[in-house]
Amino acid sequence: MNLSGIKPPKGQVKTKKRIGRGMGSGHGKTATRGSKGQHAGTGFSQKRGFEGGQMPLHRRLPKRGFKNIFKKQFAIVNLGRLEKLEGNSFTIDTMLQLGLINKVYDGVKVLGTGVLTRKITVEAHHFSKSALEKIQQAGGTAQMIGAETK
Repeated sequence: MNLSGIKPPKGQVKTKKRIGRGMGSGHGKTATRGSKGQHAGTGFSQKRGFEGGQMPLHRRLPKRGFKNIFKKQFAIVNLGRLEKLEGNSFTIDTMLQLGLINKVYDGVKVLGTGVLTRKITVEAHHFSKSALEKIQQAGGTAQMIGAETK
């Protein structure tokens, strides 16, 4: 078998439409742009979303909602992940080192997803009700940063 003789199957490769290459090509003179009009000239481009003068879709649809500029974003940690790790005390620094959270954002919140079977001490900015209950049932403590201890 000669590699230089390999060709794709007949009909697989379509020849490129060469526009503006003379009248004999069938795509000469106006180069498939038609005669006159907005689209025929050089440098023609339309704004994104332009629909030929019809009211564009992004203006036909109603506006919805708003962006809350006061929203706080928390780094979330589930109790199930704390259960799997070694150690009994989890501070924000240890959570960062262990890779439980990547960034603190506006604080760390512990959620009650998962099962907790051992006594642990967790330090965070916020706790969900279920997380507090599970930590206290296991005999551990939940220390809130910036608030009184619960």
